Amino acid sequence: MVRLRDATINDLQVLKHWDEQPHVIASAPNEVWDWEQELPRKHSWRELLIAEVNGRPIGFIQIIDPAVEETHYWGDITEGYRAIDIWIGESSDIGKGYGHAMMTEALNICFRDKDVHSVLIDPLSSNTAAIRFYERIGFRFIEDRRFDEDDCKVYMITRNEWPLRNPAPQP
Repeated sequence: MVRLRDATINDLQVLKHWDEQPHVIASAPNEVWDWEQELPRKHSWRELLIAEVNGRPIGFIQIIDPAVEETHYWGDITEGYRAIDIWIGESSDIGKGYGHAMMTEALNICFRDKDVHSVLIDPLSSNTAAIRFYERIGFRFIEDRRFDEDDCKVYMITRNEWPLRNPAPQP
């Protein structure tokens, strides 16, 4: 149903359009993406992904290795973590199961790396819908934390917790 692919410069217009959507702004009001600069940049510590349904872009996911990413957003953190940013672009696509499918694929990507033991997310404290979404998937609350101007709630899911939520398909 939902397929993830690398984001490219060809996605520039749709990403800029999504950045103007009220629900996307509300989820990260102080975050500004310079897509023209970021899309062509390739880093070993980051994946920029577009989620598609039947070839139609419906969302965006960023997966980073917080121990080595260049801004040190997560501070001094040890190896073995990944952090995810995720959003659905159009409000009309919310509530259709796409977010769950996107997060399932993103977590599967993270845990394919045998050195990754945990995945972090940091929704705004005020984003109760996102918090409920993450809790339903199996993320556990870790701490309240301020990132720059944003009051957030840090959540985590471990490799050992994820298979309980997403059992491997049987042959």
